[in-house]
Amino acid sequence: MNCSHIFSEIDSLCEEYVGVWEDICSIESPSRDKARVDAVGDYLVALANKLGFEVERYPEERFGDVISVTMNADSKNAPVTISGHMDTVHPVGLFGTPAVKREGDKLFGPGTMDCKGGIAAGFLAMHALKRCGYTARPVRMLLQSNEEIGSGLDCKGPIERICDISKDSVAFLNLEGHEGFFENKACLKRKGSARFSLKIKGVAAHGAYCAVEGANAIVEASHKVIELDKYKSDDGLTINCGIISGGSVVNTVPDSCEVKIDVRYAKAEQFEEALAIIDRVANETHVKGCTCEVTMTAKRVAMEPCEKSLALLELANKALVENGLATLEVGERRGGSDASDITSCGIPCLDSIGVGGERAHSVEEYGVISSLPESAKRIVSIVTVL
Repeated sequence: MNCSHIFSEIDSLCEEYVGVWEDICSIESPSRDKARVDAVGDYLVALANKLGFEVERYPEERFGDVISVTMNADSKNAPVTISGHMDTVHPVGLFGTPAVKREGDKLFGPGTMDCKGGIAAGFLAMHALKRCGYTARPVRMLLQSNEEIGSGLDCKGPIERICDISKDSVAFLNLEGHEGFFENKACLKRKGSARFSLKIKGVAAHGAYCAVEGANAIVEASHKVIELDKYKSDDGLTINCGIISGGSVVNTVPDSCEVKIDVRYAKAEQFEEALAIIDRVANETHVKGCTCEVTMTAKRVAMEPCEKSLALLELANKALVENGLATLEVGERRGGSDASDITSCGIPCLDSIGVGGERAHSVEEYGVISSLPESAKRIVSIVTVL
């Protein structure tokens, strides 16, 4: 479908949605601050109501509420789902006052690229589609509330909700931002992640008698760290021991030590491999008298390329060519996102379809303002070809 008339509407609405982008980024919203994430949701619900879209709000007790915004809700066809997350990484106040600053073609501030710019692009696309009378199928925007901490085992409620709502989707476009090196790529592959805690118990004793008494938990932990550090594969399984803590005073044999481990894996079978490695290392004893307990504290599945998503990318590229836009190559990223969970549910998914920018998760984060209409046009082209 030729989208030139919709593109014209995007251009005419663009400055309005740069304002929306600034507004929602100015509402600082760390993942665990429910009130502030809900404040972003309130703003976007008001915008959706103004545009005449159907809104459903799914309450979350500990995190921000999940919000669904749908245009053409009465259509009997399967919906296209687009999605972005409202939460950000840093504590309130770290970006100064004002938190958001516009300098030339850059918008600096918390979440400007990751991922509030994508949310602004999604609403811009939906507004332009509505103005141009698009009614072929529902277009649904899902607003996630704790993506930045979504790998924790106690944090899965919002993404489980997103997956459940999305299961009827003909396609899912995840509006994560992209850095310059990732321009003109759709992410179809991400490493999965998991975190573990090794709690080593030893036997305390006076430091002067360490040669004959006690069992040093720190020494036992050190053996385990050295063994686990052997597993480093850039495109496969990686095990990183990131935090180690133990002991209480210098002249006592330490009777406890904890090692916190980050695991990254490209395929599901590599996660099983990691489980076996960690279990083996935990059960190997180097210091007589020491024991070890393993706990998994977080897990996010890997996003593996699948035929459905590859077919969606092929169709999307046909639409992009027809509308004079750059085609998308298959991209791979190491960080996690909701797209991993969506893909694991069998839903065709393209990730990193949001705005461009740099320095995500830093106080220098910025989004490129001119990429906002580009992202919206990309979304519209894909939506209308489905």
